[in-house]
Amino acid sequence: MVEHADNVVLTRKLTKVFRDFWLREKVTAVADLDLAIHPREVFGLLGPNGSGKSTTLKLVLGLLFPTRGAVWVFGRRPTDVATKARIGFLPEDSHLYPFLDARETLDFYGRLFHQRRSERRRRVEMLLDMVGLASVAHRRIGEYSKGMQRRIGLAQALINDPDLLILDEPTGGMDPLGTRQFKDLIATLARRGKTVILSSHLLADVEDVCDRVCILYGGRQQALGGVEELLHTPARTQITTDRLDERTLERLAGVLAEAGREIVEVSSPRQRLEEVFLRTVREAQERRLRTGGAGAGGGVAEFLRQAGPPAADGRRVIEQLVAAPPQAPSATEAAAPAAEQPPPPAPPQTDKVLADLLEAGRQKGQEPAPAEEKHPRRHAAAPPDRSVIDGLLGGGGKDRKP
Repeated sequence: MVEHADNVVLTRKLTKVFRDFWLREKVTAVADLDLAIHPREVFGLLGPNGSGKSTTLKLVLGLLFPTRGAVWVFGRRPTDVATKARIGFLPEDSHLYPFLDARETLDFYGRLFHQRRSERRRRVEMLLDMVGLASVAHRRIGEYSKGMQRRIGLAQALINDPDLLILDEPTGGMDPLGTRQFKDLIATLARRGKTVILSSHLLADVEDVCDRVCILYGGRQQALGGVEELLHTPARTQITTDRLDERTLERLAGVLAEAGREIVEVSSPRQRLEEVFLRTVREAQERRLRTGGAGAGGGVAEFLRQAGPPAADGRRVIEQLVAAPPQAPSATEAAAPAAEQPPPPAPPQTDKVLADLLEAGRQKGQEPAPAEEKHPRRHAAAPPDRSVIDGLLGGGGKDRKP
C-alpha cells in the first residue's frame, strides 16, 4: 500500500483485450503496461493512432475494466466513487449538450458536484473568462466551432478544481492562441500541486509542458523517461554566438580540423511559427479589432490558483452542529482560527432538524407573537429565513428564486 500511496496513478501489468461476440480475441489495445505517475507531475502519453492511449486513460478512469493486471488511482481502485470527485476529465470528443449555452453547460456540471448556486456562478464566470468565451457565452454549444467546444470542454473539466486532470487530445481544433493559453494553464496547475495526464499527437505541446513521457506502440511501452533525458543528444555540441563572417568561419573550421572535428551545419536561428502568430494576434487585439469567435481569455481562474480545499457546504455545517453538543471553547481555542476538518458522517436527526426549521418558517405569521413579560432575559428566536436555509442546503438539488 505504500507504493500505491506514493503515486497518484499506478498500473501493474495492465492489459486490455477487446473480444468479439464469440469471445474471440479481436485486438489487444494495452499489453503489460507498468506506469507510476507521481504527485505534481505533468505526464504525457504519446503514440500513433491505435497505440492504446485513449484505452489507457479509460482504464485509469474506470470506464473500462482490465482483462489482466491492475490499476490504482489515489491508492484506490478506479471504480471507487470517492475518487471521482477528485478527477477532471476532458475526452477526445467533447460530447456536450448542443442546445445549452456555455453558462448552462458549466452550471450543469457544477450541479453534478453538488456545488452551491453562488459558488457555481462564481466559478462559471471565472472559467468563461479564462478560456476566452465570456463574450459568446450566450450562444448554444452546437453553434461553436470545434476549437471553441474544446475550450468549454476544458472549462467543465476544471469546474470541480480536481487533484488529477486527465486530458485526451485537449488542443485538437484549438487555435495557437488557445494552445498557448492551455500550456500556461498546465504550468500553473502543476505549480499548485495538481497532477496532469496529457495524451496528444502534437509533440511540440507535449515537449513544452510535460515532465515525463511514455511512448506507446501496439499497446506496449516503447520508451519512458523525462523529456530532457529523451531529447538530449550528448554526441554533439551546439554553440550560439553573434553572426560570423566567412573569414571567421574558415578559421573556426581550421581549429576544429586540428581537433579532428568538422562543422556539421552553419545556419541562422529561426523563430517558431507559434511566436510569430501570437505576436501578430496580440498586435491586432491592441488595435481593438472585433472578432465573432473566442477571445484571448483572461488569467487562470482564481479558485484554481488558491491553495487548500474548498469550504464545507451548509448541509455539512448543520450536520456538524447536530452531531455533538456545543462546548465552551477555551481562551486559546477562541483566539486560534478554526482548522478545516473533514465533516463527520451525517447523523440521522439532521434531516429532522432541517425539517423543523423549515416548518417554523412556514408557520411564521400564523402564530401569535410570544409574550415577553415574564422572562426578561429570554428572547424568542426569530424563525430562520427560508433563503438562508436554501443557501445552507446548497439549493437542495434545485435553485429557488426569491
